[in-house]
Amino acid sequence: MYHALKPLLFQLPPEDAHRLTVQGLAATLSTPGVSDLFRGRYRYEDRALKRRVFGLPFSNPVGLAAGFDKDGKYYKDMASLGFGFLELGTVTPLPQDGNPKPRLFRLPADRALINRMGFNNEGVDALARRLLRDGRPPKVILGGNIGKNKVTPNESATSDYVTCFEKLFPLVDYFVVNVSSPNTPNLRALQEREPLTALLTTLQELNDKLARPAKPATNGKLGRPGELWQRKPILLKIAPDLTQGQLDDILEIVDATQLAGIIATNTTIAREPLITPARRVEEMGAGGLSGAPLRERSTEVIRYLSQQSGGKLDIIGVGGIDDVASAQEKFAAGARLIQVYSGLVYAGPGLVKKIKKSLVAEASR
Repeated sequence: MYHALKPLLFQLPPEDAHRLTVQGLAATLSTPGVSDLFRGRYRYEDRALKRRVFGLPFSNPVGLAAGFDKDGKYYKDMASLGFGFLELGTVTPLPQDGNPKPRLFRLPADRALINRMGFNNEGVDALARRLLRDGRPPKVILGGNIGKNKVTPNESATSDYVTCFEKLFPLVDYFVVNVSSPNTPNLRALQEREPLTALLTTLQELNDKLARPAKPATNGKLGRPGELWQRKPILLKIAPDLTQGQLDDILEIVDATQLAGIIATNTTIAREPLITPARRVEEMGAGGLSGAPLRERSTEVIRYLSQQSGGKLDIIGVGGIDDVASAQEKFAAGARLIQVYSGLVYAGPGLVKKIKKSLVAEASR
């Protein structure tokens, strides 16, 4: 169905097409009878897909990357596509509109996107309310990707991350600290050793303070403030544009702050090599490039981090995954889990099932 609609969707501005697609998914899943057929089409699970990573039980290793469902409006619908985990956000303490439109662009010849969204979201309180109200999809891990508001200076950024961490702590299974988006001014400066170490140390201290012996949630609902929880895995999402020396610094920081893992990588500010004419790319302006052109660099970063850590670092691979081969490449480089986003735009929702089936076939050889 998606491939039949894709030419029409690609005639619309990308943000409008995204909204219509997820709204259409929600409407389909709310239709009796049709809902069961839809879920049956995309359902595919096998014991061989199960993973335990940073202490969490994943039903399968294919996840939805942050940015697709920033405000938690469609996470239960997206779970129907067969994801093992969903990452919500990036969310900030206060609501913000993000950058002026247009801010999302397709590069069909390159199977890529350029975005300068700028952490547009309704704020952490709105996300927390939805999670409390709607509960969680069965057997799906939820992650919370947190950032800072654009108006918050870097020297005060820690307070923004702390606010998001505290409000989402009882509601998500793991956290991702996003300091690598190129679309919030000066945000990437927080990747430098001193500010990043200070930020992550503060969050780990808060993690210890909030953690308590685990108490199961009731009635299949998410936990609520006041319930008892365990310490949450904290991951760091890094840019693909870091130098080898900066990656070495990241590894030292991960060790010093006892992070659970790394997400490699965010979007890139690089623009080569692209098939799309340079003049057209220049007209699109600034923003992070995602999709197939990011595939090689993302894999390089994963491989380097895995090799330098002796294979001990838990890595979520993301960047340029739009078919079975690109997914397998990430696992071979050292990723324990993977995430997709841009690949869904070009390959469609069947991508998740195709990757899972390939992993089961590989495990049976």
